[in-house]
Amino acid sequence: MARTVHLFVFDTLADWEPGYAVAGINNPEYQTQPGRYRVQTVGIGGMVTTIGGITIVPDTKLADLDPAESAMLILPGGNVWDGDGIPAAVEKAREFLAAGVPVAAICGATAGLARGGLLDAAAHTSNAAGYLQATGYGGAARYRADPAVTDGSLITASGTAPLEFAREIFRRLELYEPRMLDAWYALFKTGDASHFYALEPGAGQPA
Repeated sequence: MARTVHLFVFDTLADWEPGYAVAGINNPEYQTQPGRYRVQTVGIGGMVTTIGGITIVPDTKLADLDPAESAMLILPGGNVWDGDGIPAAVEKAREFLAAGVPVAAICGATAGLARGGLLDAAAHTSNAAGYLQATGYGGAARYRADPAVTDGSLITASGTAPLEFAREIFRRLELYEPRMLDAWYALFKTGDASHFYALEPGAGQPA
């Protein structure tokens, strides 16, 4: 039976930020063990609308989510994080990390984790160092100016790095063999067709 990766959805969710990750997890092509994972959406209440105007009805409720029944919690960014944030999502992330279940946060979601103290003791990144410092958190010394950072069960990324975010998620889930993961990332990062042929060894080389 496939293990579930949970994608938190909410009003103003930034559509593009979890896109590569969700597509890669749900698409069995290139995967080491196809069908090992599936993505389900989880929300606080009913239907939500993304920044792009897409409506989503969550598969399940955040309050009912048990870390023991999940492979990972993905927290996208969105306008709602730049304020009081979403305390219920931060507390659920705390539960996941305490249970040793990975949490992947990008863009504004990293600010939510920072306000909750979840970045104080872990290497992390975000949109910019100053962006997190504005939260008053205590982890500034552990900030790294990289597109995406993994420290144990915690993945963080800049909102401009959805590709790197997905790569770290795939690596943590062991979704692809290392060679395939490198080729996948290089293809989407550079657009160089040679990396596609590395993904599709039976396709041959272009003339």
